Amino acid sequence: MSNRIHSTAVVEDGVVLGDDCTIHAHVVLRAGTVLGNRVTVHAGAVIGGEPQALAFDPATPSGVRIGDGTTIREHVTINRAMHAGVSTTVGANCFLMACSHLGHDCAVADNVVLANNAMLAGHVAVGAFTFVGGGAGIHQFCRVGDSAMVSGLARISRDIPPFTLTAERDELVGLNLVGPRRRGFPRETIAELKELFRELLWQPGNVREHAAALLAGDRALTVEGRRFVEFLTGGKRGFVQARRLAREEGTADA
Repeated sequence: MSNRIHSTAVVEDGVVLGDDCTIHAHVVLRAGTVLGNRVTVHAGAVIGGEPQALAFDPATPSGVRIGDGTTIREHVTINRAMHAGVSTTVGANCFLMACSHLGHDCAVADNVVLANNAMLAGHVAVGAFTFVGGGAGIHQFCRVGDSAMVSGLARISRDIPPFTLTAERDELVGLNLVGPRRRGFPRETIAELKELFRELLWQPGNVREHAAALLAGDRALTVEGRRFVEFLTGGKRGFVQARRLAREEGTADA
């Protein structure tokens, strides 16, 4: 099928469009942008703009890649990557609402929703089926696991484990039970996620050491349970902390 491009849109040399894309008025697609099939970009969005980094050399050949079926609403900005041959990436079937921003080198997986004015700084990784609420800001190099939910206006400077709810300033509220149920996870898997959540995140201790010890043991884990634990062994930043622990201890556990 043919693409539909408004007469006021700017599509620079080097842009690649899949089939059946719709590019609305005053969109700017910068060189190095690659759109998959059935991507819709609404008015005023700028895709592939230069990274907002003082050290960036504009001559660097980098880009942005957008997956099939993704919708990009009005005035969204997605910056290209910092290094040659690298792309900022957005997966398939994502929904980026108006005025949301993705900094350079972000990696957003499939089926992610960013609500209005959500802000991802550079090098943020977001797992599949995650929802980021309106006005939330996520610090550079943070990781957000699969099926996580971030509340509106949250300020995030630490990693968010999969299947969890986070609010305010790095406050872990609980498990996101709605997402796994909608994805059809069996009851046994959800029960295991609850148990792992309580064991690893809802009590004091070194999260990475505890998670690594659990993986090294003989304990049988579902695919989703292992993904949850493996996430907690990785990364360089600390993790969001249970609200009650943060208030009791007055510090955040790394």
